[in-house]
Amino acid sequence: MKVSDILRVKGGTLYTAKPEDSLAEAAQLMSEKDIGSLVVMAHGLVVGMLTFREVIQAAVKNGGSFGTTSVYRAMDPGPLTCTMETEMDEVRRMMLDRHARYMPVIENRMLMGVISFYDVARAVVDSQNFENKMLKAYIRDWPQDANAEPNSP
Repeated sequence: MKVSDILRVKGGTLYTAKPEDSLAEAAQLMSEKDIGSLVVMAHGLVVGMLTFREVIQAAVKNGGSFGTTSVYRAMDPGPLTCTMETEMDEVRRMMLDRHARYMPVIENRMLMGVISFYDVARAVVDSQNFENKMLKAYIRDWPQDANAEPNSP
């Protein structure tokens, strides 16, 4: 399974922020839309990732408030990225290695979507459920006498 398979099912709604946006506004958008991340874009390019992890770290560093902190000061400037053709096993490995919960999908320098750890887990569960269904159907059709020749009396 590839990243493109997940994005096809997930849909294409994307939320972004600009580096100069205030962290308070970004956090409000994340809360209103019930999303865990914003891709930070400048001049049409991905320049960072802002997740609730960075938001909380910035607030703690600033004594519990956002103050005048910008998205730029809080964002991860080097987020993991993948392409539409990246295999899900590779995405899983990369996310686990870096403790990343969100990964922008970029194709030819263009943002195509964001894959979350939840999306990856759901794809794995859906794939396993499909495989289990197929195995159960196969077993149900299993001949009574496994050693019997097909169509033998």
